[in-house]
Amino acid sequence: MKEKTKAVPSAQGLSSKARLLARLREKQGEFIGGSVLAKDMGISRVAVWKTVQSLIEAGYSIETGDAGYLLDPKKEKDFLYPWEFGEKESLFCHYINTSSTMDRARELALRGAVNGTVITAEKQSAGRGRSGRTWISRQGGLFFTILERPCLAIADYTLLSLIIQISIARTVASICGKKTYLRWPNDIYINKKKIAGVTTEISGEGDLITWLSCGIGVNINNPAPSAKAASCAEITGHEHSRREILEKILVEIEKVKNTFNIRAAYSQGNRSLASEWNSMADCIGAKAVVFEPIPGKKDEESEKKPVKILARGVFQGIDPAGRGILRTEGKKGILYFNQGAVSMAFLNADNRLIT
Repeated sequence: MKEKTKAVPSAQGLSSKARLLARLREKQGEFIGGSVLAKDMGISRVAVWKTVQSLIEAGYSIETGDAGYLLDPKKEKDFLYPWEFGEKESLFCHYINTSSTMDRARELALRGAVNGTVITAEKQSAGRGRSGRTWISRQGGLFFTILERPCLAIADYTLLSLIIQISIARTVASICGKKTYLRWPNDIYINKKKIAGVTTEISGEGDLITWLSCGIGVNINNPAPSAKAASCAEITGHEHSRREILEKILVEIEKVKNTFNIRAAYSQGNRSLASEWNSMADCIGAKAVVFEPIPGKKDEESEKKPVKILARGVFQGIDPAGRGILRTEGKKGILYFNQGAVSMAFLNADNRLIT
């Protein structure tokens, strides 16, 4: 399927689409003449008409007539186009259909995209989870990748993943009115069901990160992909604006960065950040199994990839570097696991998976 994208506007001010929408929304469902819009925006009436047509093609409900143009507030849709994000418009790139926002983030990173670039998508045909897993991307969910160019050592790449996990958990909790929990290495849970996940990809030179992309999936208005998952709409009983939630997540990420002074960390981890993460985790003290997929193998009947068990023990939370800590019996003692390709399954007292 051919990918469809809306070009990222120039950094030189707001695009004509953003300015036109702002004026139409100010009128709150009243007509505004083309000549008035042209004067306000400093463009010709023909340019106004072309902008209106492009917005209609993009899905906006704009009425046209002798009195001018009207945007019906009752028919507004939940769009994630770049021009919906005001002064940060130039940082956004939106795809209607794409394989994965992580794929697009890598391309943009290699082309020199700036720190803070955000790639969103309505649909992903090959959304990515960790270790080659697929993230099911149903219509109505929030799927995006943040491109970062942090002044951090490669050894500290996990700190950004922790920050984003905490930020998403706080945002979802405020929206749903329920406590959210973190699970190592990358998941967010609510009501014992998964509501969001994070995956990362990094590129470095020497000991420093050149760029890092964090792929994020949050179940907002989409049907939960399984009985073990949940969405914000299902929990609250009504739909939510994905754009507003995305904006809240981005604001929260900056707050968490500033709170824990992430920019000052250089291969030293972050004790206060790890402590905050541990305070939000729900499986510390639970039995756990650490495993990794066996490369190149697949169970043809179940379509599940077989795994190699690396260790069994009790989960002790994370250390300042974001490593999962497992207390084992016998000679192995305390083991530390980097996020990497490993995963962790949590068990209750009866050795059944904790959902």
